[in-house]
Amino acid sequence: MEIAKDTVVSMHYTLTDDAGKVLDSSDGREPLNYLHGAGNIIPGLEGALVGKKEGDSLKVTVPPAEGYGEVNEELIQKVDRSAFQGVEKVEVGMAFEAKNPDGSAYAITIREINGDQITIDANHALAGVTLHFDVSVEGVREATAEELSHGHVHG
Repeated sequence: MEIAKDTVVSMHYTLTDDAGKVLDSSDGREPLNYLHGAGNIIPGLEGALVGKKEGDSLKVTVPPAEGYGEVNEELIQKVDRSAFQGVEKVEVGMAFEAKNPDGSAYAITIREINGDQITIDANHALAGVTLHFDVSVEGVREATAEELSHGHVHG
């Protein structure tokens, strides 16, 4: 069976950046299972998998626009240290969950600390990064009605 919309794909992968640094991998874990066509993985990788079958291996380079997007400078802001009330020690690299006025959550990362001015970044950690995937397709099957209605793989 070929990978197409509404199939469940099981795959092993290794994700690296341009320098070859491993950013993520399923090595030593269960394969990643996802519902194809439901937006469960980044568009550039999902598109490259169309038509592949169990046993296929491929290398895919995904530009930022088809991955986690370009860096949006508007999502990088300077805030006063008082925004972190109750946090004993704020350090570069720390990640926090912030809330929008509507109550929805988003992640921020501390990028720089200059006295009481803290630079936060709400871009995805991989925004602006070209992604390199080494993928092996472990299985492809039809999705169940329940998986289709929920938009993700079960079990």
